[in-house]
Amino acid sequence: MSPRRSYDQYCSAARALDLVGDRWTLLIVRELLAGPRRYTDLHADLPGVSTDVLASRLRDMERDRLATRRRLPPPGAAYVYELTARGRALLPVLQALGEWGQAELGEPRPTDAVRAHWFALPLLRALRGAQGAGLVEVCVEAGVFHLYVGAGEDAPAYGDGPAPAEPDARLVLDAAACTALARGETDLAAALRQGGATVSGDSALAKALRDAA
Repeated sequence: MSPRRSYDQYCSAARALDLVGDRWTLLIVRELLAGPRRYTDLHADLPGVSTDVLASRLRDMERDRLATRRRLPPPGAAYVYELTARGRALLPVLQALGEWGQAELGEPRPTDAVRAHWFALPLLRALRGAQGAGLVEVCVEAGVFHLYVGAGEDAPAYGDGPAPAEPDARLVLDAAACTALARGETDLAAALRQGGATVSGDSALAKALRDAA
């Protein structure tokens, strides 16, 4: 395990960067906000990271009590990494960074990797203030993911793949609406009005989303 580096500044921002300022650390947090992940899953969804760097960052996160490693019970019997409460508390930090970085997105570059669940953060921002809580399955051009709207602090904020149970609402976004939401150029209500997004479901949450348009 590498020794902890420090800015040696008596400032809360500097202390925070001592823990999460290294390259890849916050993107690992982004992945683990989706719940427990195996090392191989993390490596697959962090294109560009070397195995050595990923292993080193995970060890540092364990040391700094941002993440833990545990073995799943049979038949899984695999090791997974998951965030601690301290690590999950970084969700609003990532949301603020994403909001600040919207202006940098522009058009996707040919070298840009894309994963469906990366759109969870801007969509959670778009759903701030939504009436009701529940599980939302989201379908975008890059694939399917799910969101936990109004989830408690101890629960995952989102997850990769289809909803693990019958969702309270299903949201479909076309490519243009998805990109516009990620860039902060539109909101969900406008996307619904303009036909770039559709919501299905009979729950209170689904009805509230449709009514907001």
